[in-house]
Amino acid sequence: MHRVVSQKLKSGLLLAAVAAAALVAGCGGGATSQIEPFAPTRVIAFGDESGTILSSGKKYTINGLNPDTRQVECRVSPVWTQILASGFGFVYPQCNTDFVALPQGIMYAFAGAKVADVRDRIDLHLSNDRFGPRDIVGIMVGVNDIVELYRQFPAVSRSSLVNEARARGKLLAEQANRIANANGRVVIATIIDVGLTPFGQKEREQQTDIDRAALLDELSAAFNITMRLNLLNDGRLIGLVLVDETVQQIARFPFAFGFTDVTRPACRTNVAPQDCTTETLDPEATSQWLWAGDTLLGPTAQERIGTLALSRAKNNPF
Repeated sequence: MHRVVSQKLKSGLLLAAVAAAALVAGCGGGATSQIEPFAPTRVIAFGDESGTILSSGKKYTINGLNPDTRQVECRVSPVWTQILASGFGFVYPQCNTDFVALPQGIMYAFAGAKVADVRDRIDLHLSNDRFGPRDIVGIMVGVNDIVELYRQFPAVSRSSLVNEARARGKLLAEQANRIANANGRVVIATIIDVGLTPFGQKEREQQTDIDRAALLDELSAAFNITMRLNLLNDGRLIGLVLVDETVQQIARFPFAFGFTDVTRPACRTNVAPQDCTTETLDPEATSQWLWAGDTLLGPTAQERIGTLALSRAKNNPF
């Protein structure tokens, strides 16, 4: 029975995706370009561990090391938020190795964050600051929401969880719209398909009641599609980065994108995620593996996503 329900759900999501495609041009996915180059004066990052830089300079990927000291070098193996910032000449205080007097990056992303946390961080920002037309605001969050919802199955029905994933996608769109309505400029990313992650693949292998990876696929798709459908569509204030489609393509054609493994986590499981470095990897792993951890992207994927975000910021008609 669940296969029939799943098929109907997928058909519905496909129809929604077609409708969502109309948003792409308005959110920076079409042939629009800037009349004048966008020149922001600061970058503000919201989201989860995928874009976080800790005060120690460590990140939730494969941290690079200084070749002389063998200590973590925060500029090596940058996460997507760093690439977005550095493309405009900005740094975050958490990785200010050149001792810039007034770093123009603000880091609100943190490990474990969910959509509601981003809403709260935006509230915090607005309590003593504002968003302006020279602020580039990067947002990527939702993976922890999907995992949280998934953990409620089967006590909570599949359809109820999908509906809640949609609600959280809508809530995220509302946060991007808040920033845009406050005159900020937003680059927002869809989330990875959690069913493709090492976490999703392990759940598929270990849980035999249903295809657990397929459930994670459905939750991720429901979140992403609803988020896209609810974004402001004026084509000027919000740019969209399709991380889900990017990672799906990498998973399907890894060698075409320069990846040698797209199923296993590169970091050893006995090392805390933020402490993973090039010296704490699985013996077979390299930086060309897609995944650093169970739901964490490796540095090559981070670079690709960061480049997409930067391209969207520079080419969207902000």
